[in-house]
Amino acid sequence: MLEHFFQCPYCWEEISMLLDKSISETYIEDCEICCNPIEITTIFEQNELVGFQVKNIEQ
Repeated sequence: MLEHFFQCPYCWEEISMLLDKSISETYIEDCEICCNPIEITTIFEQNELVGFQVKNIEQ
């Protein structure tokens, strides 16, 4: 697992998240501060994080 820090696209607070280094994926998780849904995309190559993107989900 890899701890990664990023800013919430809604409240701009810094959040930490544990990422599974064995898979690249896109999923939705709620911000632990403001509870809004965030789409998270991770890309790993040889257990190295090479891509990370977060975006808000307009509701």
